[in-house]
Amino acid sequence: MHVLIIGAAGMLGRKLTAQLVSAGTLGDKAIEALTLADIVKPTSPVGFGGKVTELVLDLASPSSAQQVIASRPDVIFHLAAVVSGEAEADFEKGYRSNLGGSGALFEAIRTEGQKQPYCPRVVFCSSIAVFGPPFAEPIHDDFITAPQTSYGTQKAMTELLLADYSRRGFFDGIGIRLPTICVRPGTPNAAASGFFSNILREPLIGQEAVLPVDESVRHWFTSPRSAVGFLVHGATIDIESLGTRRTLNMPGLSATVADQIEALRAAAGEKAVKLIRREPDPRIIKFVDGWPYNFAPERALALGFKAETSFAEIIQAHIEDELGGALP
Repeated sequence: MHVLIIGAAGMLGRKLTAQLVSAGTLGDKAIEALTLADIVKPTSPVGFGGKVTELVLDLASPSSAQQVIASRPDVIFHLAAVVSGEAEADFEKGYRSNLGGSGALFEAIRTEGQKQPYCPRVVFCSSIAVFGPPFAEPIHDDFITAPQTSYGTQKAMTELLLADYSRRGFFDGIGIRLPTICVRPGTPNAAASGFFSNILREPLIGQEAVLPVDESVRHWFTSPRSAVGFLVHGATIDIESLGTRRTLNMPGLSATVADQIEALRAAAGEKAVKLIRREPDPRIIKFVDGWPYNFAPERALALGFKAETSFAEIIQAHIEDELGGALP
């Protein structure tokens, strides 16, 4: 099996690569080749016995999509995106990358299949940002997509393309609407939701973090570990039952910022909690007011997707995966 990861240099792409290399298989098939593509050079995996190809390219640039598809990978993970805050700040960049890049990829797969039969599995990373208020309580699988951000609109439009190209048989696509990933490792990024991770990640290692919203804010979360599990599961399961509705709401945890802080207190004590500095940010507060916070993802649960059920689990996953199993 040949696996292509677009967005391989990002946090999720790196973790997905490591998981696939560790397992050596995807479903019941051995992974014989990996192609890792991103706008910056991906990290070459250690310990992989098959062929690795690293591509540095911009998916939205002319011929780039054809380049990544030329080797006809069997499974394609499409993770590349301009994140929410950046997509809102730079309208043209967001649409060029998030919609234009995805459209170019899908069209490259279609034209490759015109040469000789080709129908890969495509796993697309979407987002709960495709939903906008007023929200149902909870949001069920048939809730309307009405995004209130450019990022959410770009994701929703790509979901429609994914469904139509799958309906026409050009590829076998599944969309994974990710909850906000927490605790994200590394350093803060341009995502408007980044503070949800910052207020845990930094205090856990003795550093200060800024909280720009009220503690009553509620949101929908999952860990990086579970997010990788969603992608792998989406690449291997039988999705015929999805019909033309190819995108799924993923399971997660509905929790408030106060719940996060209490879990931090239980894990690292009051000294960690005191490192959170309250600095209200009207821009972030406006973003948060338009975000969904509770789901009933029956379709995904029925297909075997799983996530954490408490913030204690999410923090423990971060400690195990990023801090060597213990706090410094």
